[in-house]
Amino acid sequence: MTEVRVPAATGRPEDAADGLSQLPGSPGPAPRRGGRGTVDWVRWGWRQLTSMRTALILLFLLALGSVPGSVLPQQGINPQAVQEYYAAHPALAPWLARFSLFNVFAAPWFAAIYLLLFLSLAGCVVPRTFRQFGAARQQPPRAPRNLSRLPLSVTMASPLAPDAALAKASALLAGKRFRVRTGDGWISAEKGYLREAGNLLFHLALLALLVAVGMGGLFGYKADRLLVAGQSFGNTVTALDQFRPGRLVSSSDLQPFSIALDSFSARYVASGPDTGEPASFNAYLSYQEQPGAPTRRYDLQVNHPLNVDNVKVYLIGHGYAPVFRVADGTGHVVFNGPVPFIPVATSTLMSEGVIKVPDARPQQLGFAGVFLPTTVDVGGKLQSAFPAPYRPAVSLVSYAGNLGMNSGVSQSVYQLDTGRMHKLAVAPRPLAPGQSIKLPNGMGTLTFTGYRQWISLAITYDPGQLPALLAAIAALAGLLVSFLVRRRRVFVRAAAGAEGGSSVEFGGLARTESSETFGAEFEGLSKDLSTALASTGMAAPSADIPASSDPPSSPDERE
Repeated sequence: MTEVRVPAATGRPEDAADGLSQLPGSPGPAPRRGGRGTVDWVRWGWRQLTSMRTALILLFLLALGSVPGSVLPQQGINPQAVQEYYAAHPALAPWLARFSLFNVFAAPWFAAIYLLLFLSLAGCVVPRTFRQFGAARQQPPRAPRNLSRLPLSVTMASPLAPDAALAKASALLAGKRFRVRTGDGWISAEKGYLREAGNLLFHLALLALLVAVGMGGLFGYKADRLLVAGQSFGNTVTALDQFRPGRLVSSSDLQPFSIALDSFSARYVASGPDTGEPASFNAYLSYQEQPGAPTRRYDLQVNHPLNVDNVKVYLIGHGYAPVFRVADGTGHVVFNGPVPFIPVATSTLMSEGVIKVPDARPQQLGFAGVFLPTTVDVGGKLQSAFPAPYRPAVSLVSYAGNLGMNSGVSQSVYQLDTGRMHKLAVAPRPLAPGQSIKLPNGMGTLTFTGYRQWISLAITYDPGQLPALLAAIAALAGLLVSFLVRRRRVFVRAAAGAEGGSSVEFGGLARTESSETFGAEFEGLSKDLSTALASTGMAAPSADIPASSDPPSSPDERE
C-alpha cells in the first residue's frame, strides 16, 4: 500500500487547494484567468453603444452640435452671409472655420455623432422589436391567489355557480377588448399592449428619420447661383456658382431645368423705427422643366420656393449689378454689361465690386469701387442712406497693367489683384447713370450706364425630405400612443359560496400609472361585472375598493 503524504494545512483554503493539487493523478493547479480578450472588449463596447443611456447622450450631442448650424451662417446655405461674418469678425471667423462651424452638417465630427447615434438606435430598437413581437403573442400571467392584496379589489356574491360566474366574467372582459386567459377557478385579463407598440414605433420612426437624412446626404445636392435680371441659366455644373453634391451624385444626375430672371422688385419700410427694413421681395421667373417643355412663370418670394422637378429653388439674397461700358485706347468697346456688386451693409445695400477688362489695349484695365443706392455725403465721405435706388451712384478707383488672368491660377470675380498693376491718376468722383470718366494717357473711357438687380438662389434637391416628414409623423403618432394607451390587468377568482352560489373576487392594477387613475375604469368594470353576475338579483359588494400607495411590482410575486 502506497503512503500518500499530504502537506500540512495552514488553515487557509488556498493552501488546502495547493495540497490537493499535489496528489498523484491530480490535474495540477487551475490556470489563472487572464484579462479580457478582443471579443470580450468588442462585446462590452457594443453593449455600451446600444444602451439607452448612450443613445440619449448621442441625441443630446446631435442637438447641441446643430446649434451652431442654426446660429452661425452656413456656407452651404448662404455663402454671402459667411463672407460678411468674416469681414465683421476677422479674428474669430478663422477659428470657427477650423471646427467646421460654418459647414456644420457636413463636418466630420457631426457625421461621427450621426453614425454612432444610428448604430446605437439600431442595436437598441431592432432586437427590442423582435422581443415585442414575441411578447404580443403571450397570454396574461396567472391570477394571484390573494386578490385582496392588489391595489384595487372587490368581493361580490353571485347566485351563479363558480364555472358559470367565470364564464360570464370572461365574456364581459372579452367584449371590452381584454386579452383573456382562463384557468382552474380563475381568469386573468390584460389590455393596453399597444402602449409598448407606440414606444417601439417612436424609436423605429426615429431610426427611419436618421436613414432619411442620410439618404438625402448621399443622393441629394445643393447649389448656389447669382442671377442678374435679364439673364438665365441651365441646371448644369458649369452654370452653377457653387455645387455641393452628395457622395453618390454625379453631374449627370442633375435635373435638366432652366430658369430666367425677368425682373425683380423690392419694397422697404420708408418711415418709423424700422426704416430701411425690407417689406417684400418679388423675383419674377420664367422656367422650363426640361428643354422643349412649355415655359412657365413663377413669382419667387422669401419662404415660397419654386418646386421644379422635385428640386426646390429658394430666394436667399439680392443686390445691384451696375452696368458699365468700357472703350479702350483704340476706341473699341471691349466691355459692356452688368457687374454684380456684393453688399457690405445689408441695411443700406452699399455694395463693393470690381470690373476686369482683359481685352483692353494697350494695357489691361481694372476698376474697384462701391455702388451706393441712395447717395449722401456724410462729412465728406460718401454713404448710402437707404437700400432703394433713389440716387444711385458709383465711385471707382482705376488701375492698368496685368490682371494676372492668364497665369493659370483661378481668381475671384469679386477681387482685383493689383500686384502687377499701377493706379491711374484719375480724380475719384461719384458717377451718376450716364456719366463717364476719361482715363489718362489715352487709356480709354468708362461709362456708368445704369444698373440692374440680381438675386441669389439656393438650389436644393433632397430625396429624403418626404421620408423624413413621414418618419416624423410616425414618431409623433408613436409618442401619442405611448402616452394615451394604458397597460392594465384585471383578475377574477370564483369559489363556491357558503350559502350556495359563488363568491367572486375581482382585482386589478395598472402597470404604467397610478392606481388612482385606473380607479374610475375599475369601478365601471366592477359595476358591469356585478350586473352580469346577477341572474335573479345579487347583493351589493361586501368591500369598498381599496387603494394602495405601494402596489406589488407584479402579480406573479403575489402568488
